Amino acid sequence: METPPKTVIMLRLHELAQLFNSMDPSPFVDRDLDADAEEYIVSWARELPAGKPLELVIELALPASRERAAGVEDAVRHYFATRAAIKRLEFSALMRRGRLSLLVGSVFLAACLLLGQLVAMLGSNAVANFVGEGLTIGGWVGLWRPLEIYLYDWWPLYEDRRRFDLLARIKVKIVAREAGSPDRGAREDEHAVAQRAAA
Repeated sequence: METPPKTVIMLRLHELAQLFNSMDPSPFVDRDLDADAEEYIVSWARELPAGKPLELVIELALPASRERAAGVEDAVRHYFATRAAIKRLEFSALMRRGRLSLLVGSVFLAACLLLGQLVAMLGSNAVANFVGEGLTIGGWVGLWRPLEIYLYDWWPLYEDRRRFDLLARIKVKIVAREAGSPDRGAREDEHAVAQRAAA
């Protein structure tokens, strides 16, 4: 088989039904992808160059009906568009939580600093110094959560959203398995691979 370009993800299946969750009663275009198929596609999308258009080539041992084959691209795109929308909502919720946490943490820090100054005014002994330092440290610790959100937590959601947005525009092509190819009735990750051009 000819080596596919770097934007192609190849998936080898026995039949088209393996691409979708068999327990999902939704109409075909709204059906969830099989968990293993989704993980395989997403994991290869992580490895491919960012921003490049993708094509999913599905190699089938058993031919699919024309109607099913025609609707596969819409179903795959719809699934990943839905996942992108969910990640977008999660990102927005995280940013709202970050703003609220920042507000609460800032008020808490201000209160701790004011109390620390009050304690320092009441006395300069070791106990007063200990309490004042403790309040200052506690106030800054109160900002730990918003700083964690704004510095670290948003990156994974942003990357997932970007990746799902890219997969929501993926091209899907269905091909028949070549004669003589082994048929094991399942995905074969060692043969179904996405190729990347050498840098």
